[in-house]
Amino acid sequence: MSEVGDLLAARIAAEGPIGVDEYMAAANSHYYATRDPLGVSGDFITAPEIHQMFGEMLGAVLADCWVRAGRPVDAVYAELGPGRGTLANDALSVLRRAGFTGEVHLVETSPALKRAQAKLLPEANFHDEIDSLPKAPLLLVANEFFDALPVKQWVGDEERRVIHDGTAFAFTIYGLIRETSPARDEAAQTLAKRLAAYGGVAIVIDYGHSKGEQGDTLQAVRDHRFSNPLDEPGEQDITSHVDFAALSEAARCGGATVSRIASQGAWLETLGIGARAMALAAKNPQDTERIAAARRRLCDEAEMGRLFKVMAMRAPVWPEIAGLEA
Repeated sequence: MSEVGDLLAARIAAEGPIGVDEYMAAANSHYYATRDPLGVSGDFITAPEIHQMFGEMLGAVLADCWVRAGRPVDAVYAELGPGRGTLANDALSVLRRAGFTGEVHLVETSPALKRAQAKLLPEANFHDEIDSLPKAPLLLVANEFFDALPVKQWVGDEERRVIHDGTAFAFTIYGLIRETSPARDEAAQTLAKRLAAYGGVAIVIDYGHSKGEQGDTLQAVRDHRFSNPLDEPGEQDITSHVDFAALSEAARCGGATVSRIASQGAWLETLGIGARAMALAAKNPQDTERIAAARRRLCDEAEMGRLFKVMAMRAPVWPEIAGLEA
């Protein structure tokens, strides 16, 4: 059993069953603190690592929003869970060309990922939590951030918990699962309050559902394959689908104006990823098929296009994000 597994088993033996959220939080805290999980040699690949077009599209919509907001000189670029810094690097290349000269602020707790981010973005300022970001207008991105925050699971009104039978971890009850995430709601509300108080916009991209669907979505990934979330805690990435309806409600409660929810593929196509792909292929004809394959992976419904959703929250006085207008 893993190191975290031993600790959790001992805790359960001493205190009794623990919540799914407690299990997930402990496992992911160790997992992200001890490795760079991204890329072919890691456990999974995120959209920014697929192709530069993803980050460029985000940089373009942030630049457009910043310009329409009057080019506030105190605005900063911020990102929650910025991976290796790839998305920030690609987005900032577009923002800088638009005249944005603001600081870069990254919310990251993983020492391994901080090292990768600092190497790519030496100007970055690091934070452990949203509340320590500057009191300034934010141009913020959260890509695959909320899915890793812990969830509670319920069967009816009874909370599902995790036990250890001396050999393996197991759930206390089974049935029709309902998921809630106080951690996600708190993060969304905290971010919304900062936007409402100091200005700015935040784009949230993640896999999930938009109409309050219910069910067990807890999953784990290791070596680019799905695995049992109860196996080897701390040695695999545990996530669940983001409830964008709940996230929207939390953001509104925090005082932000919230956009409609769109699928990633439709949004990127609306922004013009097709034209960008053609322009890149014209300059790099030897990469034409790789560029086309990246676009398909990002946008096709059978790939990331439909499962991944996009939502924006903003200060009420700031303009809407392109492609997410009501």
